[in-house]
Amino acid sequence: MAVIEWKKQNGVAIVSMNNAANRMNKIFSQDFKHCLDRIESDAQVKSIILTSLDEKNFSQGVDVEWIGEKFAVNQGQEVIDFMYGMNDVFKRLLLFPVPVIAAINGHAFGNGAILTCACDFRFMRKDKGFFCFPEVDIGIPFLPGMIALIRKALPEYIFNHMMLSGQRMTAVDLEHANVLVKACENQEDLMKEAMAFATNFDKKRGIFRELKNRVHNRVIRIMDEQDPEYIDTLNLFVAEE
Repeated sequence: MAVIEWKKQNGVAIVSMNNAANRMNKIFSQDFKHCLDRIESDAQVKSIILTSLDEKNFSQGVDVEWIGEKFAVNQGQEVIDFMYGMNDVFKRLLLFPVPVIAAINGHAFGNGAILTCACDFRFMRKDKGFFCFPEVDIGIPFLPGMIALIRKALPEYIFNHMMLSGQRMTAVDLEHANVLVKACENQEDLMKEAMAFATNFDKKRGIFRELKNRVHNRVIRIMDEQDPEYIDTLNLFVAEE
């Protein structure tokens, strides 16, 4: 079974992450890109909903154990390939020629939260899951491109607080800050609201693509020009003092 799968319903591509905590490694990024390739080739798709099949998690972010294993056997290039692979996923979502809607059904931590920031719109259930950037507590600083992605989706004051405190935010918190379109009552309500929102879109791909290219040009430039300084040198962690 692929780590990322999708199905089409009423012109909406429902993309499901189905690897439990949905931690991100090289296989995750490769499967995600292949999935997006297939969706983009289907002209009948008018919008995307991104969610998870796990009852507890949307995504717990980077697979730190996988990275540690690669470092232990001197396979740093695998980690570099993964980091660039995830940047490709972020850029594909950011510039995808149809609306991309995150249906956050559980915990979205670290890179999992950033994944939702790469989407155009966000819904989240109230009754389960937190939205969090735990990097300050685990010694993993953001790449410049990650910061740019987060700033696209979150007000600066919310991001600053979350970045420095590691505080977990609820769907209600995020709705009040206009990070979400809606905080939904439960899983059923989440998918119902996200699907109703997604089916309202029937825009031409050309104009949608061009609008996103122009609006998000700065984010893409930061990812392309600044991130390699940290990725190529594997400067991804900060030692404890």
